[in-house]
Amino acid sequence: MTSTREPRSELEARTLRRVAARIVPFLMACYFVSFVDRVNLGFAALQMVRDLNLSPSVFGLGAGIFFVSYFLFEVPSNLMLERVGARLWIARIMITWGVIACAMAAVTGPRSLYVTRFLLGAAEAGFFPGVILYLTYWFPAEYRARIIGLFTVAIPVSSFLGSPISAALLGTDGLLGLRGWQWMFVVEAVPAVLLGIACLGVLTDRPAEASWLDVEERAWLQARLASDTTRAKPVGSSSTWRTLWNPHVLVLSVVLSGSTAVSSGLQLWQPQIIKSYGLTNMQTGLLNSIPFALASIVMIWWGGRSDRSGERIWHASLPLLLTAFGLAAALVFDSLPAIVVILCLAVVGIYAGKGPVWAVSTEWLSASTAAAGIAQINALSNLAGFGTTYVMGIIKDATDSFTLALIPLVGLSGVAAVAILLIGRRERSRVHSNVGDAKPLVPM
Repeated sequence: MTSTREPRSELEARTLRRVAARIVPFLMACYFVSFVDRVNLGFAALQMVRDLNLSPSVFGLGAGIFFVSYFLFEVPSNLMLERVGARLWIARIMITWGVIACAMAAVTGPRSLYVTRFLLGAAEAGFFPGVILYLTYWFPAEYRARIIGLFTVAIPVSSFLGSPISAALLGTDGLLGLRGWQWMFVVEAVPAVLLGIACLGVLTDRPAEASWLDVEERAWLQARLASDTTRAKPVGSSSTWRTLWNPHVLVLSVVLSGSTAVSSGLQLWQPQIIKSYGLTNMQTGLLNSIPFALASIVMIWWGGRSDRSGERIWHASLPLLLTAFGLAAALVFDSLPAIVVILCLAVVGIYAGKGPVWAVSTEWLSASTAAAGIAQINALSNLAGFGTTYVMGIIKDATDSFTLALIPLVGLSGVAAVAILLIGRRERSRVHSNVGDAKPLVPM
């Protein structure tokens, strides 16, 4: 038994190591640039709001309208990726969003802000769920929390590194007659176009086409991935329409909203919250990066812990509870040191749960429903991001308080934490009723 299993173990480790080294760092770089282009509006606001005379409500709507078009185009985009292949489609997404992100420098008022942000959401729609779908083509289920956690660490890293970079670019004010926020949009858009072109040479659509793996590695990986498709899934084969409105898909959308929508609200308003304590742009950028540095470390460790234990539900719920309690503390403590600690807790919670949540999602969707289901989960959670950014602007307008504007984020992350516990318990009961000795999803 040992002599036949050991070579297979070595083959597994070697194959997955080569796959990870080939595609994960590159996709992380792509997502890093994607997220910088999505949320750099938060730093542009430090100059842009005053230059263009934008009220908090107008800014909130302009920031949030991105998620409306993102929602509308996400499912069609992911279905197109499945049809034409990830290599071509991800390249298309990145090149078009880079061009439109650059056009943000030409915004002159509310109307052009709304139009450009709407187009940016439409251009970027499908990138994240497309990559999540793409990773299911390459990694077995039991590796996905750590791989997705590693991929999505690009989000906090983008804010950790992007915050001081964006703040520094604001300092180019007046160069060639452009304001600092205009230079920021132009400079940070160029890498998206370059990486989009690089996709054509780096990415391979499926393991069967991977000439950079040897024959034995390709055969093992294809067989291992095929075995995943034979397992019974809560969301079995069905039409695209039924998949979109499957109860599991809808609940997982709520769960992810507690991470994605809360993250969107914080990232677009957080620089203004920190600067409200009388800091300079560079001081704001440096302090803004601290929570994301911590989150980058914790989310990789937490995703690996979920994979090693095989437990998903509590690994998804506990970080959401941390976010809810952390942000709620802002209602009590109102000082710069306190707000930095509060933001650290909230941001760590937001990102630590991403790997386990997406691992649950990919494990519960069958192969035929994965493209539509993953896109719908991400689309609805991003649509909630429109609500959080816009509502935060309305509350800030009405109360002149950033603290009160955080209340919707507290509620959403709390609801998401409860939702994953409830659906996890329900799924455990279903599995137990069908297979008496099935491994529970939620520990007793």
